[in-house]
Amino acid sequence: MSAQAPPDAAATPADQQSAPQAPAQQAPAPPPQQPQPQPPQQPSAETPPQLETQRLKLPPPPPKVVDVRLPGEAGYYVGITGWLPIGQIFTDKGHAASFTDPSKLQLAGKAQASPGVEIGIAAGLHNSIRVSYFSTKRSGTTTAANEMVIFSQTYAQGDQLSTNGKLTDYKLSYEYLSWPYPVEARHFRLKTLYQVQYISVKTTFDAPVRSATPDSAGNFTSFSALGSKGYITPALGLGFHEYATRSFRLEANVSGFMLPHRWQLLDSDATIAYRAGHLELRAGAKAFLFRTSPKSDYFFRGTVGGVMVGLRWYSD
Repeated sequence: MSAQAPPDAAATPADQQSAPQAPAQQAPAPPPQQPQPQPPQQPSAETPPQLETQRLKLPPPPPKVVDVRLPGEAGYYVGITGWLPIGQIFTDKGHAASFTDPSKLQLAGKAQASPGVEIGIAAGLHNSIRVSYFSTKRSGTTTAANEMVIFSQTYAQGDQLSTNGKLTDYKLSYEYLSWPYPVEARHFRLKTLYQVQYISVKTTFDAPVRSATPDSAGNFTSFSALGSKGYITPALGLGFHEYATRSFRLEANVSGFMLPHRWQLLDSDATIAYRAGHLELRAGAKAFLFRTSPKSDYFFRGTVGGVMVGLRWYSD
């Protein structure tokens, strides 16, 4: 009895290929997973290294400006001046006069030496304040060219007249450095002058022969007349200073003011100066032009100038 082969063994490879295959059952796809939130990170026990702070590099400081103060630009000074003014001073009637007779008369005589004083105080940054004063007198005799009325006194033509006059000027000046700036080590200074001045003229007129001659009754009559005028005026100007050395310098100042149909003023001077220690010797010239207001009953006008000398003592 022969053994039987198993049924699968008798199937040929072709039969195996032709036999239908049952489809393989696919497993269902898993649902998409939602991203899980990351747990907050706990600070590490080790401190992370700190970043080195970047240092800002500041620009170098600007170079220090050298501000050289030359003699007289610090502290204070006091001085005396003297000048011999040459020129003319006139008196005349003004617009408010109530008469028509002429009144123009020149003060006679030569001017006497004119004394003056000054005080200067440094006001910082090369500025300064200066207070000054001068006065000049003159006296002499002249002859009346025609009948005239002078300060309400009538004089006849040919009368011998004596005149005495005094011119006075008070000045307050603020001298402001305008150029150069900064000064550094420069030797030149240009200053703007802001001033207030008071000018006055006082006079005495007389006919001495007539005053000393009695009338028919033996009585004496005085022909003396007093007259004075003055005014306060602002003034603007410029000052030029050149320090050739610390001991030798040049200085020139000019200032003035004019109010039309009123008063006017022009004040100028130029000097050279040499300093030794605390003392300074000055020499130069000065000119002064003025006019009181012609709106009054009488007014004065004049132009004077001459050689000037001075001596200053500086505290610095």
